[in-house]
Amino acid sequence: MKKIMLVFGTRPEAIKMCPLVLELRRRECFETVVCVTGQHRQMLDSALEAFDVAPEYDLSIMDVNQTLFDITQKVMTGMRDLLLSEKPDVLLVHGDTTTTFASALSAYYLGVPVGHVEAGLRTYNTRSPFPEEFNRQAVDIVTDFNFAPTNASRDNLLREGKRPETIFVTGNTGIDALKTTVRANFTHPELEWAADSRLVMLTAHRRENLGEPMRRIFRSIRRVVEEFPDIKVLYPVHMNPQVVQTAEDEFGGHPRIRLIEPLDVLLFHNFLAHSYLILTDSGGIQEEAPSLGKPVLVLRDTTERPEGVQAGTLRLVGTDEQAVYDGFRSLLTDRTQYEAMSKSSNPYGDGFASKRIADILSEKL
Repeated sequence: MKKIMLVFGTRPEAIKMCPLVLELRRRECFETVVCVTGQHRQMLDSALEAFDVAPEYDLSIMDVNQTLFDITQKVMTGMRDLLLSEKPDVLLVHGDTTTTFASALSAYYLGVPVGHVEAGLRTYNTRSPFPEEFNRQAVDIVTDFNFAPTNASRDNLLREGKRPETIFVTGNTGIDALKTTVRANFTHPELEWAADSRLVMLTAHRRENLGEPMRRIFRSIRRVVEEFPDIKVLYPVHMNPQVVQTAEDEFGGHPRIRLIEPLDVLLFHNFLAHSYLILTDSGGIQEEAPSLGKPVLVLRDTTERPEGVQAGTLRLVGTDEQAVYDGFRSLLTDRTQYEAMSKSSNPYGDGFASKRIADILSEKL
């Protein structure tokens, strides 16, 4: 029996790793050990609860006003001790967080093979997104199993000199998660509030968007909402105090823009499913929304998910106030454009990525 350890620390990681945890735990050929770092405490716990995943280990690293230095140091030392005691045959990490980078580096130092779920995403600008682009590039230097979600991700890895036999195109495990979370007859008071309107879901939290870029985004959204009386916006505000303050400054008191607490994954996915369109600077939502038939305007200048742009499900609008206003307004007024985006096929997978990864590990280990 081979021992597989999975480590993750944020809610987005949990949403994409929990379907894989459940798949691996169904396989008798594996001993599956889950470690969470607690990089995002409350939001991580809600995702674990939604998937009914109980970790064997919890490093509980989160502190008030923690920095990237703090996270990296705590994760590396915590994972060092855990890897030495558990001696897994492979460590699976996900995506591009500081938990991912520090855990992969710890495994590399100890000679533990690393499997990278969602390998090969790139913007090739290490300042956008920061620090995620550096993290994912650095992780892929030491990765033994590259689980690329798309052919484009595979091609990035090949161009960087990764050996073809280490790369496996699997689809994205985030699509697997939707099969667990989205409910046909879902209701909620916030959705009832928006029932007579076109509901727009907004998420914004990226480090590179903090400050003036975020203020520009929010001002443009408010302009559009004031122009279209049939629009209501729900914004689950990230816990970052700077994000909270900016949201209150720009949106506070508007009767058709609601600032709400962060949502657990079950609520969030169902809110997305009931929305008319989505405005986001998130990565995972760019993958999830096409499966739900929802157009996405990406509030960033770059994306590591160009497949969605090419497929027509995503559109980059950046952070310039007029550009965001024009893109948002255009999608509300041009029905042909809206229909084309909402009916484009999802390039990110079919909901069976976790099964493919488990099959590959079963064969290779």
